Amino acid sequence: MDTESALAALGALSQSTRLEIFRLLVRHEPDGLPAGDVARRLELPQNTISVHLATLKRAGLLTSQRHSRLIIYRACLSRLQDLMSFLVKDCCAGSPELCASVITNLSACCPGKETQS
Repeated sequence: MDTESALAALGALSQSTRLEIFRLLVRHEPDGLPAGDVARRLELPQNTISVHLATLKRAGLLTSQRHSRLIIYRACLSRLQDLMSFLVKDCCAGSPELCASVITNLSACCPGKETQS
């Protein structure tokens, strides 16, 4: 990821409604949600949701797929991974122990299959 792409993603996420939408869609991976469900779950007006979804999609943070009359939106987890990597890529300056708490925190929120029951 380059600086311009990171700025586009961070800019899209810098608004509270869009951040809520993105976090909701991350929680609903891999199935995603229709735009109407996103609006209902976050109690947003239907007429404004499309603007927020379009902004996140332009930043590469969402994908969409049409299913009949519904458009299903999904968080682009590879883009999230690229953004996270970009942000912490140079954090340890050759001293990995400086980033250990970041890695531990991320690992704790996403346990591997062997630790899930």
